[in-house]
Amino acid sequence: MKISHVIPLLVVACGLLATSDSFAEPRRDAILAALLAQAKKDEAGFTRFSAERGAAFYKANHKGGKQGTTSCTSCHGNLPGDKGKTRAGKDIEPMAVSKNPARYTDKDDVEKWFTRNCGDVLGRACTAKEQGDFLTYMIGQ
Repeated sequence: MKISHVIPLLVVACGLLATSDSFAEPRRDAILAALLAQAKKDEAGFTRFSAERGAAFYKANHKGGKQGTTSCTSCHGNLPGDKGKTRAGKDIEPMAVSKNPARYTDKDDVEKWFTRNCGDVLGRACTAKEQGDFLTYMIGQ
């Protein structure tokens, strides 16, 4: 195929992506890029985040955190598209980006909730790899 035929196809494809619900969110992309840079510093040979690892992390029972919050699902529920409940009974909006498109777009908010929730669930800070995997999973939900 000649290059003159490929360019119009690329323009059309880009136009379709720009109107798609799955089009990238620049603020979320910046958060992921910063986490990726940190994960690469932390782990030699690290290349990409994994939704599969993120799902496993979200669903796993962890040790070291507060009693009653052994997993993300303790408050957020088994399905990221459903509302969760705090231990005090307050509603938590869905974690899935498909249900809550504004999720993970404010860097300070993302940092605040990772700090609080990782401390509660793990008893420590989440690594950049864990955070990136988690976000990658939630973005795909």
